[in-house]
Amino acid sequence: SKMSRHADPESAMRLIRLIRRREILRIAIADSAGLLDQDQVGRALADTDRAAVLGALRVAEGIVSANGPLKTTVLVVAMGRQGGREIGYGSDADVMYVHRALPGFSPEEAQEQATRIVNKVSTLLTQPLKPAIMAERVLQMDADLRPEGKNGAMVRSLDSFAEYYRRWSLIWEAQALLRARPMAGNDDLAKDFLELIDPIRYPESVAETDVREIRRIKARVESERLPRGADPARHLKLGRGGLSDVEWLVQLLQLQHAGSHP
Repeated sequence: SKMSRHADPESAMRLIRLIRRREILRIAIADSAGLLDQDQVGRALADTDRAAVLGALRVAEGIVSANGPLKTTVLVVAMGRQGGREIGYGSDADVMYVHRALPGFSPEEAQEQATRIVNKVSTLLTQPLKPAIMAERVLQMDADLRPEGKNGAMVRSLDSFAEYYRRWSLIWEAQALLRARPMAGNDDLAKDFLELIDPIRYPESVAETDVREIRRIKARVESERLPRGADPARHLKLGRGGLSDVEWLVQLLQLQHAGSHP
């Protein structure tokens, strides 16, 4: 409702980012006063980021459609810690972008406009405001978990996602989808996207070769990310029995059994 009072995109975006900064400060004060536990802090910060992305998406759609009609609907999907609502004060937003052409427009027209919208969302959340907002932690959008990673298209149509997951999807992508959660955008598209990915992230069974691949990737992550000279028995995140071990174990159990035991 506050956004509707600001027709100018820059004014609207400034308001969105001021509200986000205020909410982060409120969360930090409640956290330091012992009024919130760590899970509540993560959820509150994630909800604050979600509100900012919702606002930025609406502003971006307004800018892109200023000289013509909207040709597509866009969905921002939270991934990783953002999808799990377990972020910290300095977290980026791991996301994927999905779109679906509106009736009367070609896939090419819709893809071109969707690309402009998602690029604008990222810019709106990070570009310097005038006058600048003091002590602002801008929200960086990280889309590296999308299909084909940095080599893949920034935004894909729902049909393109369906085709990719049908033909090329790997087990680590099913594992990444366990925390996928619609963050902003069209509700119908969000529902259809979840219907697409649920059979992938909650399969009827997981092949033994996939289990071995998960273990291989986990070992590679440990070897590449464990700091040089660190004691694996004492490293809280990547060491034996550490946070990463627990997380990967839970995700493997989800992949193996969530299809039968929601």
